[in-house]
Amino acid sequence: MAYQQGHWRHDDWRDTMVDPAASGDGAYVTGWTISGLAVIGTIVAVWLLGI
Repeated sequence: MAYQQGHWRHDDWRDTMVDPAASGDGAYVTGWTISGLAVIGTIVAVWLLGI
């Protein structure tokens, strides 16, 4: 299958969904912070309540 390596690559197509956040992008950092705190809060709640 080595002969097919790279056959799907297109230089003219760019997916911006996976681009890193721009410097100073506060909404990106805020979103990940809230998401992380929600996950940690859920884990702690399940641990303490024994759900």
